[in-house]
Amino acid sequence: MNILILANKMPYPPKDGGAIATFSLLSALQRNGANVDVLAMNTPYHYVKKEELPAEISSNVHLFAVEVDTKIRLDKLIQNFFFSSQPYNAQRFISTAFENKLKELLQKNHYDIVQLEGLYLCPYIPAIRACCRAKIAFRSHNIESEIWCRSAQVEKNLLKKIYKINLSERIDKFEQQYLNLYDFLLPITSRDAQKYQQMGIRIPMQIVPTGIETDSPLFSIDNQKVKHPSLFYIGALDWQPNIEGLYWFVKKVWLRFKKQYPQAVFTIAGRNASKHLVNFLRKNQIDYIGEIDKAIDIYAHHSIQIVPVLSGSGMRIKIIEGLAAGKAIVTTSIGTEGINTEHEKNILIADSAEDFYNCLQSVYIQKNMFLRLSENARLFVRKNFDNNAIAQNVLTFYSQQI
Repeated sequence: MNILILANKMPYPPKDGGAIATFSLLSALQRNGANVDVLAMNTPYHYVKKEELPAEISSNVHLFAVEVDTKIRLDKLIQNFFFSSQPYNAQRFISTAFENKLKELLQKNHYDIVQLEGLYLCPYIPAIRACCRAKIAFRSHNIESEIWCRSAQVEKNLLKKIYKINLSERIDKFEQQYLNLYDFLLPITSRDAQKYQQMGIRIPMQIVPTGIETDSPLFSIDNQKVKHPSLFYIGALDWQPNIEGLYWFVKKVWLRFKKQYPQAVFTIAGRNASKHLVNFLRKNQIDYIGEIDKAIDIYAHHSIQIVPVLSGSGMRIKIIEGLAAGKAIVTTSIGTEGINTEHEKNILIADSAEDFYNCLQSVYIQKNMFLRLSENARLFVRKNFDNNAIAQNVLTFYSQQI
């Protein structure tokens, strides 16, 4: 089966949720016999020189990169707000150069499937239809409008709140505009699949979560030897739901916790943090270490993973990684939404500052609780998020549909 994957960011290195979701699936599809080409936007925020790609990528997958300037510009944002009905988020990913390269590939090669990794690739559906008869699959990493709707609900700044409400409404219309124009829908969670059904989806669906390789080094971490108690956070720090969640946790939970347990250490790793955020973290006695080369470096040295998600949609990839690493994860219902974990069995779930504090305190002072959660987390993720099995299911689904 010949598959062309379109991505609005380079899938390598897989350091943020979107890149990890794309990279893990394309790698598994290729290993399971599919011929995979990738056309990706090489953006300023995730810029990668092609010669820096490892041999395992360049030799197994044909990766075509097109430079696209997706920088957020205030003048264009304002212009879009007043004079366009399209969401600015989508407008940034419309590129003539990318469309031309897409047409070139479709005219030169035969593809059975063109797989869109994310909502903002939907504007290229007409170009695909005009050039070939391949089936189009939309892999939805989340429900974009829901992210901004939830973000608006927790926003305190009035002007930002108004903007986010407006943006969520625009994105909702944008999602509706392309609903059922693709041939298949690949939601990332069963919960998102239900939301799409409510929105009016009528085409075949296959749930395709982000998986973990069975031989991932995360499984080899010896949690009997990991320093406990030790708190950590890892995630992109230029993503609004992550930023607002951290501010909430530090103000509502961490400051009180640090006062009660002055010896507690909280380490944060993440890319693209603003100076304001870095200063805020360090001012509040948090060990901010910035971007790290390998996520396993932080998983291997800490026991309690903090994931304070107040908004967002889709699947939190770092929770899947944390489960595989056997961490005791403290998160919210939104954080573990769609993953189907169980509170106090393989994760700790808390939606108020008081509950978050109590959950954190419990696992902080009880190593046996940490070890029990650790063991159950790994059993859970092995059973439900085997990347190889996920790819096989996708290929079986495609074969039945084309």
